[in-house]
Amino acid sequence: MKAAYKLILVIFASCIAVGHAVAQTNGSNSTYSRFGLGLLNDQSQGTNRAMGGVSQGLRSGYSVNKLNPASYSAIDSLTFIFDVGMSLQRTKMKLGNSRQTANNTNFEYVNIAFRALKNVGMSIGFQPYTSVGYSFSREQSVGKDDYTGQNITNTFALDGSGGLHEAYIGAGWRPFKWVSVGANAGLLWGSIDHQLVQTFLENGTSNTSSYSSLRSNYSSSLRTWKGDVGLQVILPLNKADRLTLGATVGLGHKIGGESSLLRTKLAGDTAKFTLNKAFELPMTYSIGAAWSKGDRLEVAADATLERWADCTSPTFNKATGTYEASKGEYNNRLRINAGVQYTPDKWDHNYISRICYRAGAYYASSYQRIGLDNNTMLDGPAQYGITAGVGLPIANGITRQVVLNVYSPSYVNIGLEWARRKASSTQLISENVFRINIGITFNELWFQKWKFK
Repeated sequence: MKAAYKLILVIFASCIAVGHAVAQTNGSNSTYSRFGLGLLNDQSQGTNRAMGGVSQGLRSGYSVNKLNPASYSAIDSLTFIFDVGMSLQRTKMKLGNSRQTANNTNFEYVNIAFRALKNVGMSIGFQPYTSVGYSFSREQSVGKDDYTGQNITNTFALDGSGGLHEAYIGAGWRPFKWVSVGANAGLLWGSIDHQLVQTFLENGTSNTSSYSSLRSNYSSSLRTWKGDVGLQVILPLNKADRLTLGATVGLGHKIGGESSLLRTKLAGDTAKFTLNKAFELPMTYSIGAAWSKGDRLEVAADATLERWADCTSPTFNKATGTYEASKGEYNNRLRINAGVQYTPDKWDHNYISRICYRAGAYYASSYQRIGLDNNTMLDGPAQYGITAGVGLPIANGITRQVVLNVYSPSYVNIGLEWARRKASSTQLISENVFRINIGITFNELWFQKWKFK
């Protein structure tokens, strides 16, 4: 047993190192990753994602459900689960008559889970929390110079990169037959960089000495803890069916680290501003339920409220010329998910009957507020999407069923997702996102004791 736990620690360390290295290449190619902490990554795993991201009531002994740590107590005493996922994404952006397409390949998550003690399951993992990645430019006509009569154009070039990453460890405990509680504790860290270069041109060809261009560099190096607690109550409806009610609370607090703004005029003037603990994480509340019809059908729905409006972020106050942590840059975020999974017969030797078929849908408002040139603020784009996918069992599952009468299959999880970020104004970009989520869940009987007669 000690050797098994040492191997678990080695795998965990390797997952963190590889996952962090791969996550550095994650990007979004979305202009909306410029605001706040960037675009929020989906924190669910392959099974959940194909079901619209539902999580609170899901409880399985052969998959990881990080979003409600109370579910860890369902893991079988013989089982060791290793789960890893990635995505392929194509984004189509539209603003007026302008269109652009971008492609991304992203690392999504790596998790392990196992039974630690009687009625106690544990999970360890790593995944991106937010992503920042964009590069675009725009220009606007300022008018004619009073002295030269030349047309003056103001050009903005904007670039950004970075994001936050999370490593966590969690445990779920079932103190009573139909009640389970759990908690995740993790580290959140990363860096976010934005650059804005404002340049004035005469007749669109050369810099004019009459106007001073400006370069602004926003940099944040962040690190903090992250924690959430979960609860699940299992209500048996009859011998085969059950209703699982779930809830989690995520703890909000200030994020440690330094945020700085360096403003440089091409004429030579430079000003630097520095803030500590300028960002905050929100309090988060989730509730949901899942109805299971034996081993064949599962229907689930969730709702999550993230209180981003209570959080501060660093902003440059043009009126006072100061860099300060202030509220007003965020909205509260509401996400609603619904999903279904159907498995014709997990014990059947027919492969098609053992496939898990999944579908779902979701809606999420934006936590971001977008500042326009006229100093007005608009809500960021709401996002809604539909999902579908399959869980393809790997051959070891049927072998265990026949020889050991144990259901513990490994799966290849494939999910398709279409999402739309609908802008609240014609002045903002609308995005259509097409994503393929690919995950592999290895389910091994590491802790089984063999007895020979």
